[in-house]
Amino acid sequence: MEITDIKIRKTITEGRLRAVVSITVDHMLAVHDIKVVQGDERLFIAMPSRKDENGIFRDIVHPILPEARKMIEESILDAYQKHLALTEVEAQETAAQNTETAAEA
Repeated sequence: MEITDIKIRKTITEGRLRAVVSITVDHMLAVHDIKVVQGDERLFIAMPSRKDENGIFRDIVHPILPEARKMIEESILDAYQKHLALTEVEAQETAAQNTETAAEA
């Protein structure tokens, strides 16, 4: 199994939810609504889930083996960290451009 694409669909700054992610596996299967969550000690992923008739949330997609979960989680968290770094660089560049434009005016 290979994760062939990871899309950070939404990032959140308030609360424990940090991002909503979609992945593509082997160019054939898409899994949407994977959540990046800030736990007490570290970031982790929560697989897509649905509330059942008893009000209990149950994963609707999940890895069977611990090794698969670890690989998926590491790949997603790595992509999330890269996304944050790129967003920060873009924000700094925009701020620098705005400063230059203001100085020219």
